[in-house]
Amino acid sequence: MYLNKVEICGVDTAKLPVLGDKEKEELLIRIREGDQQARQEMINGNLRLVLSVVQKFTNRGENLDDLFQVGCIGLIKAIDHFDPSMNVKFSTYGVPMIIGEIRRFLRDNNSIRVSRSMRDTAYKAMQIREKLANENMREPTIEQIAQEMGRSREEVVFALEAIVEPVSLYEPVYSDGGDTIYVMDQIGDTTDDRSWLEEISLKESIEKLGEREKKILSMRYMMGKTQMEVAKEIGISQAQVSRLEKSALDRIKKQI
Repeated sequence: MYLNKVEICGVDTAKLPVLGDKEKEELLIRIREGDQQARQEMINGNLRLVLSVVQKFTNRGENLDDLFQVGCIGLIKAIDHFDPSMNVKFSTYGVPMIIGEIRRFLRDNNSIRVSRSMRDTAYKAMQIREKLANENMREPTIEQIAQEMGRSREEVVFALEAIVEPVSLYEPVYSDGGDTIYVMDQIGDTTDDRSWLEEISLKESIEKLGEREKKILSMRYMMGKTQMEVAKEIGISQAQVSRLEKSALDRIKKQI
């Protein structure tokens, strides 16, 4: 399938039927009664829903026909498990099921093999992250995610890093009509004397900071805490944390 075409898996997407909410409700009731014809009508009537979800994965480099078929499996599972008495729209239940099926497919077909237990830990961490973000209206720290899961910080970090898709060293990151810059151009050489000297200079600059400034930078950049969390722990305002952090970073930059 290509985005400028209307055919996917041999199906003319322009001719896909669209069901109204009332029609869906009636079909779902018939499905619960074992009506296979209603089940097929419900599947056909929601293929546009699958298509809309698949289009969110167009930048993954995967064959979209394959993703559409996998998405249809998620749709069928959603139809078979949906409870009409839940008092929610079918799409509210169906879309996450379709997305989940596609993500499982992408995960299991990753070029780097990762153990199922580690993948499960990673995706559980992602679910917890989304849950905490919605509850607290801010991005949770790794420590908060690990605590919610009952896992160590290291386990969560390793699991999340394991499912990150590899990037080619020859992946272009910038091009402005001249020479293209690739990922490999941005990789530093740790054996370079300049890199070694810069590291020493950075450590010396940090040592010259006050204890409170050191603590703020450590909590912010080593522990991943927000300015609000730092402010609460130290006992000052968020504005003061922001000012001290900026001042410390400016001093480090000048000394380096």
